[in-house]
Amino acid sequence: MASYDKAMESYKKAVTTAASLAASAMLVRGVVNELVPYEVRDLLFSGMGYLRSHMSSQHTIIIEETEGWANNQLYDAARAYLATRINTDMQRLRVSRVDETKSMMFSMEEGEEMADVHEGTEFKWRLVCRDNSSASSSNANGRGGSGNFKLEVRSFEMSFHRKHKDKALTSYLPHILAVAKKIKEQNRTLKIYMNEGESWFAIDLHHPSTFSTLAMDHKLKQSVMDDLERFVKRKEYYKKIGKAWKRGYLLYGPPGTGKSSMIAAMANYLKFDVYDLELTEVNWNSTLRRLLIGMTNRSILVIEDIDCTVELQQREEGQEGTKSNPSEDKVTLSGLLNFVDGLWSTSGEERIIIFTTNYKERLDPALLRPGRMDMHIHMGYCCPESFRILASNYHSIDHHATYPEIEELIKEVMVTPAEVAEVLMRNEETDVALEGLIQFLKRKKDGAGKQENVDQVAKEEEQEKEKMTKSDVPDNQDQQDGSKE
Repeated sequence: MASYDKAMESYKKAVTTAASLAASAMLVRGVVNELVPYEVRDLLFSGMGYLRSHMSSQHTIIIEETEGWANNQLYDAARAYLATRINTDMQRLRVSRVDETKSMMFSMEEGEEMADVHEGTEFKWRLVCRDNSSASSSNANGRGGSGNFKLEVRSFEMSFHRKHKDKALTSYLPHILAVAKKIKEQNRTLKIYMNEGESWFAIDLHHPSTFSTLAMDHKLKQSVMDDLERFVKRKEYYKKIGKAWKRGYLLYGPPGTGKSSMIAAMANYLKFDVYDLELTEVNWNSTLRRLLIGMTNRSILVIEDIDCTVELQQREEGQEGTKSNPSEDKVTLSGLLNFVDGLWSTSGEERIIIFTTNYKERLDPALLRPGRMDMHIHMGYCCPESFRILASNYHSIDHHATYPEIEELIKEVMVTPAEVAEVLMRNEETDVALEGLIQFLKRKKDGAGKQENVDQVAKEEEQEKEKMTKSDVPDNQDQQDGSKE
C-alpha cells in the first residue's frame, strides 16, 4: 500500500511538472510574441529549428506545387510517380479521372503518408496543404490583386535518413523524373494534324490499331518494330555521324492491305503525333516549307498515295518554260526532297516520314533511294498468319476446325486483309462467320478462274489477229514490188 501511495505521488509530481512546463512554455511564447520584434523572433525560431535538424537523424526535402509563377515540374513528376506506387488500402485516398479514355488516378489526401523503397533505401512521403489566404489578401491590398495566388498551397515532404542524402538528390529524384516522363508519354492523347492553307489543325487520334492486332507476317512486323526501337535510341549516333535524326518508310501494296493501320500502329507504339499532309492543298514550295517547319519533334509525317497525290515536277526536267514568272514557286519533287533529306530536314528531331503508294513502280527513283525511304515495307495480300490474327481480333479464337480449309483457300486466292475482316464482322457467331468466309473465298476463287479463262481467250484471239496481220503483209509487199516493175 505504501508503494502504491509513493507511485501515485510520483505520478502527480510528474503531471504537475509537465503542466508547469507547458504553462511556462506558453507564457514564454506569449511574451516573446508580444515583446520580441518579429525579425528577432524568426531568427530565434530558425536557430531552434537548425539545432533540432542537426540533432535529428532524419532529413526532409520539401517539394512545393508551384515555384514562383510557374508549376513545379518536380511536384507534378512526384504526383505521377507516387500514383503508380500508392497503397489503395490507405485510410484516406483521393481518386480522379479527367478523360473518359483514361484510367482512374490515385493520389494521397492531405496528411496521409506512404513509403517507397529505391535501391534498398526507404523514403517516406507526406502530402501537406498550407493555407495561403493571408498572402493572397496582402498581395491584393498591396498590388491591386493579380488573381494568381492560390488559397491553398500543396507540397510533398520527402523524409529519409540523413546518410542517404546524396542518393536522394543524385539518384532517387532523377529516377522519379525519368519514370514520370515515361508515364506522361504513355498516357497522353495523340493528335492527328491536317493541313489547310499554311496551318495545321489537330484532332485527337483514337485509332486502336497496334502491332499485336496488325494482320501481317510476324517476321516483317517484328523487323519494323525493331527498326523503330533502334531509331528512337540513336540520338547520339545520328549526331556523331552528322545526319538528321529522321527515318523514312515506304508502305506499298494493293488497297486494303493495312497501310493506314500500319501508320496508326507505329504512332501508338512510339506515342508520336501524326501529321497527314495533303499535297493537293499546297500550291507553293514556300508554303510546304512553312508547314513542315511547323511540325513538332517526335512526330510522323504521312504523305499518302504519293504517286497520284499531285503531279510533281521532275528535277531532271529543264527549267525553261516551267516558270513563266520568276516569283512562281510551285510545289515540285525537288521542293519535297529538300525537306526529306536536304538542309530543311534538320529543322526538327526524332521524326518519321512515311510515303504510301499502291503502285511502287510508278514512283520516281529519286524518292526510293536510301536516305529518303530507308525501309520499304510491302503490305501484301492476306496470308494464313494474317488470317489467324484477324480471327483472333474479331472472334477471340486461336483455332477452329475450318482453319485448314480456309488457309488453303487463302494460299490460292488473292484476298486483302480488309476483305477478310469485312466478312468476319458480318456475324458474331464464330461458326457462321467462318463458314461465310469459306463461301466468299470459294466464290472469289471461281471468279478468278473465270476471269483467267476470259483473259486467256482474249489473249489467243489477239495472237490470232497478229498472225493474220503478218500473213497479209507479204502479199501487199509483193503487189507493191510488182507495180514497181
